[in-house]
Amino acid sequence: MIVKHYTDIAAEPVTMAGAENVTIRWLLGKDSPAPNFWLRLFEVQPGGHSPYHTHPSEHEIFVLEGRGRINAKGTSHAVASGSFALVEPSEEHQFENTGDTPLKFLCLVPKEY
Repeated sequence: MIVKHYTDIAAEPVTMAGAENVTIRWLLGKDSPAPNFWLRLFEVQPGGHSPYHTHPSEHEIFVLEGRGRINAKGTSHAVASGSFALVEPSEEHQFENTGDTPLKFLCLVPKEY
């Protein structure tokens, strides 16, 4: 069993081209024995965003704090604390903070990610 506080995990800058003011914490991931899924915490600062991008696998999102949008080709969905989303495999998307406080969300992906 692994039990920790999220602040025990260092926030790393997201270095993907086009990312602005985004960090990631690999809560359960690369260095954990989790057999099926990896759990990540993203923090997007006000005015920040991820780049538009795709992944071959699904990922599930749960918004913990803040306000923002999940943008996709031709659509934009407002999200806030308590919102959740499914990003389907190969669906182009972007996370954008539209509020005055950090947008924090959990992202669950299959281990093969």
